[in-house]
Amino acid sequence: MEPLGQPLLLGVSFALTSIATGASIGNETSPSFNQTAPDPGDVSPSQPLIIGALVLVLLLILCVLAGSYLLRFRRHRKAVVSSNDKKIPNGILEEQEQQRVMLLSKSPSGPKKYFPIPVEHLEEEIRLRSADDCKRFREEFNSLPSGHVQGAFETANKEENREKNRYPNILPNDHSRVILSQVDGVPCSDYINASYIDGYKEKNKFIAAQGPKQETVNDFWRMIWEQKSATIVMLTNLKERKEEKCHQYWPDQGCWTYGNIRVSVEDCIVLVDYTVRKFCIQSLHDGGKAPRLVTQLHFTSWPDFGVPFTPIGMLKFLKKVKTLNPSHAGPVIVHCSAGVGRTGTFIVIDAIIDMMHSEQKVDVFEFVSRIRNQRPQMVQTDMQYTFIYQALLEYYLYGDTELDVASLEKHLQSLHSPTAPLDKIGLEEEFRKLTNVRIMKENMRTGNLPANMKKARVIQIIPYDFNRVILSMKRGQEYTDYINASFIDGYRQKDYFIATQGPLPHTVEDFWRMVWEWKCHTIVMLTEVQEREQEKCFQYWPAEGSVTHGQIHIELKSDTISEAISVRDFLVTFNQEKKSRLVRQFHFHGWPEIGIPAEGKGMIDLIAAVQKQQQQTGNHPITVHCSAGAGRTGTFIALSNILERVKAEGLLDVFQAVKSLRLQRPHMVQTLEQYEFCYKVVQDFIDIFSDYANFK
Repeated sequence: MEPLGQPLLLGVSFALTSIATGASIGNETSPSFNQTAPDPGDVSPSQPLIIGALVLVLLLILCVLAGSYLLRFRRHRKAVVSSNDKKIPNGILEEQEQQRVMLLSKSPSGPKKYFPIPVEHLEEEIRLRSADDCKRFREEFNSLPSGHVQGAFETANKEENREKNRYPNILPNDHSRVILSQVDGVPCSDYINASYIDGYKEKNKFIAAQGPKQETVNDFWRMIWEQKSATIVMLTNLKERKEEKCHQYWPDQGCWTYGNIRVSVEDCIVLVDYTVRKFCIQSLHDGGKAPRLVTQLHFTSWPDFGVPFTPIGMLKFLKKVKTLNPSHAGPVIVHCSAGVGRTGTFIVIDAIIDMMHSEQKVDVFEFVSRIRNQRPQMVQTDMQYTFIYQALLEYYLYGDTELDVASLEKHLQSLHSPTAPLDKIGLEEEFRKLTNVRIMKENMRTGNLPANMKKARVIQIIPYDFNRVILSMKRGQEYTDYINASFIDGYRQKDYFIATQGPLPHTVEDFWRMVWEWKCHTIVMLTEVQEREQEKCFQYWPAEGSVTHGQIHIELKSDTISEAISVRDFLVTFNQEKKSRLVRQFHFHGWPEIGIPAEGKGMIDLIAAVQKQQQQTGNHPITVHCSAGAGRTGTFIALSNILERVKAEGLLDVFQAVKSLRLQRPHMVQTLEQYEFCYKVVQDFIDIFSDYANFK
């Protein structure tokens, strides 16, 4: 997402300056009343009247000007996110450190109408709104009604309920609040900070709630039981920037009783973007009622700053929510910390995707306006508002490319059948869409520094600044923190891989420093040292004995070859600390520089061997390299992630797996042939392990 720029801040500072200017003008006129009166002989009898009238008129004009500036300032006063969204904490409007949320005022220019967008115009409309640093997105967002109606929060503001609110000014409307059953003898025990929210065409599809406080956890579980909800969507982490955003309302293991609801943990699956927890809950009061299964889907990739970098993870998460929520269940409980910002963003994306299917149009403005009547301030920042559009465009352009393993063969047949236009086959068209992923050159500043460009094999393949691998800086030596290497997410773990180029003679020391500093126990090499009489990778290990690069000493302990894989074990010692570590290198010989491996089994065996090594050594980052660190490297990482998902879920999404990699490092999976190879290996894997469920 492009940074959001400064215009909002400039608008506020302009208003403040205007008021200051108005005040100073007023001060300049006031001394005239204290000056010594002129000699009566110097003025005619009518002059005092004229002067007095002029002074009054001037004062009146100044009062009007000052009043209009004040009014303009008050109307413009709103919560603002700085353009520097990478430096401002995420959700600063929604979850401020002072435990108070700044409320957005109504649009200064009065209500403005925004019309629905036909889906075929969505890309162009987003392009227009994104111009001038997203100026039109901000204008649209600032035109939304806040949803605040005076006197609509009487229950929430009662003395007995005030401590139940995480933020004193994020409250549920009386007309749409969730009402709990009254507990005998406990006043106001029917209150919880939660509101019913409609879906696209479904009344009360969701309950938007604040993240439970310690004193409201029992009410939270009571609400889930009484509302017959089967799904909880959690969009905040328990702590962010050392601040509690939500009390942990579930046990880590075993069971716990919250008021009259017993909650026991049945299962927990941790994935790279979200965690799925399954609970069995039972009411101790309704002993005759059967226990129920409740699934919590906890999205963990909403960063501390701004919004997710890409909507891919959120769309995948949303699909999982839709898949797991039973059709007969009560409302889906959605919460972040305050229950308006991220919560509103999630609900809007869900609803507008349904609208896209039903009406082939998008009307974000109208839907946000509508749900703000049910819970004020839903969708809290212009960044979140823009992110909604980005997610909708992502969905429109690429759709749902997920498959289950049973339908892979049929999908491959359709990809290879001729399709219009220009008789392009489907696979080519799918790969062409990947080439539309923009290379963000503005995020490659470090790699493009002259001192660092010398460290690149291929100048087009350098890391992005936001996920480059950073080395410790050598004292007094500039640029020694840089290596051409990128952190890449795995299926279950962030930064699980390091994608890098084959070392050059002058970057070998940096390569080993990286392996040491990032505690890598596994290196995957996918190129030969020389290919077609050209050096593709400097031999960074000793053929026998040992070698030293800077402070790192590498001793070859063993070198064995099995089929197409050489396995070498090195004892790596950091001389400065006299500490050693075993590192295993898997050198795959079956991948020519041009083309792909002859068959998929060798790649399946390589991935299995690497995973086994990882399990034994603690899952530190895996260093993967070919020559430039993109084509073969990207294909290996894509296949590792795809096969891991096939084993765990029986699902695959080759397109999005590769697209995600290209957002993390340019040119990952470089050719159509490599892309097709990903499908081929998955098919081979399924053929070899036809009963894939046995390999979960």
